[in-house]
Amino acid sequence: MTLLAIPELALWDGIVSIFNAVMTPLYWAVSALLVGWHWLLSQVFDADSGWAWALSIAGLTIVIRTLLIPLFVRQIRSSRNMQLLQPKMKELQKKYGHDREKLGQEMMKLYKETGTNPFSSCLPLLLQSPIFLALFRVLDYASKGKTHSSIMDPHVQSLQHAKIFGAEISQTFLKANGSGASNVKAVAIVLIILMTATMFTTQLQLMRKNMPKEALQGQAAQMLKIMLYVFPVFFLIGGFNFPIGVLIYWFVSNLWTMGQQFYVIRRNPAPGTPAFDAMEARKREHNLRAGKPADEGLGTADGETEGSDRRAANRQQPKRQSRSNRRTGAPAGGTASSSGAASDEAKPEQKASSNGQQSTPAKKAPAAKKTTGAKRQPAAKSRAQRTAQQKAAQKKSGGGRS
Repeated sequence: MTLLAIPELALWDGIVSIFNAVMTPLYWAVSALLVGWHWLLSQVFDADSGWAWALSIAGLTIVIRTLLIPLFVRQIRSSRNMQLLQPKMKELQKKYGHDREKLGQEMMKLYKETGTNPFSSCLPLLLQSPIFLALFRVLDYASKGKTHSSIMDPHVQSLQHAKIFGAEISQTFLKANGSGASNVKAVAIVLIILMTATMFTTQLQLMRKNMPKEALQGQAAQMLKIMLYVFPVFFLIGGFNFPIGVLIYWFVSNLWTMGQQFYVIRRNPAPGTPAFDAMEARKREHNLRAGKPADEGLGTADGETEGSDRRAANRQQPKRQSRSNRRTGAPAGGTASSSGAASDEAKPEQKASSNGQQSTPAKKAPAAKKTTGAKRQPAAKSRAQRTAQQKAAQKKSGGGRS
């Protein structure tokens, strides 16, 4: 047993050493930010005050979330693309629903062509996880009077005993001890509830206000529902083992996310969503207050204004006329000899006349007769000439006989 256990312990020690090597830069970064904010806030609060350290953790959160703004923008774009892809995804599901492997390949191809990542909504949370773990380890070591970096050495005692509402921010709900254990548990429960509620509200706000009905179906909807319920439950259970300082970090981070998302949904909502309809209603109200038409500046579903659509619908292309129609003044598409076509084209002229007089097809009938007679006149002249020539030839033949 001993010989078998030694390689396992050696392997575990190697994994721990690699993990520490990767996390050490984060320990230093988190410690440096905490100490920097603590120095700034100690100009206002007592250096050993729990509020100085609590606000330092809030400042650390603001710095981290500011650095994650580009990822948040990418998350918004990806979620928009996912909404626009819902019709195509439904078509693929109908077409390849019987073949899961082919369906998965076509889905990945569609994501690649449109530059969409279905997991991008999880990126800000996943990238915060190492920082959350680094802060967790720094506070956990501080509760024992230890540090991960030399930057925290002069401040470890101050951080270990810093209190807010009588609770040390380095202690957890499950490991609370000392005279202030009840305060630690009470503060921890309040922060756990606030942290979970803000996370749930943020995700619910996104699904109800900034997502069309089509996007609430299919694979993407299932993923959103998982994020809506699973993550809050996970943090609710895990929060009992988080130090007070870590709970402060997540609560401030959730507040930042909620405010950031509220701004984006209000100012730049996705088309076809309740938030988009609300934004258009605000624009109409603003136009009415300014004395402008209510729909001015509002686009239609295909991005064009209503006036341009009407002008495009009323425009008609000119019809080509033949040479005979241009001579007689007859409209294009009709012949002078067809009385039915002439009567059909006379109807628009009757409606367009401003004095109420009716123009009947009978007026065009003489013109048709004239043109017919003009066309047949050469044939009549040639027949008369032939008759005259025959009579002349008979007279000559009769004179010759006599």
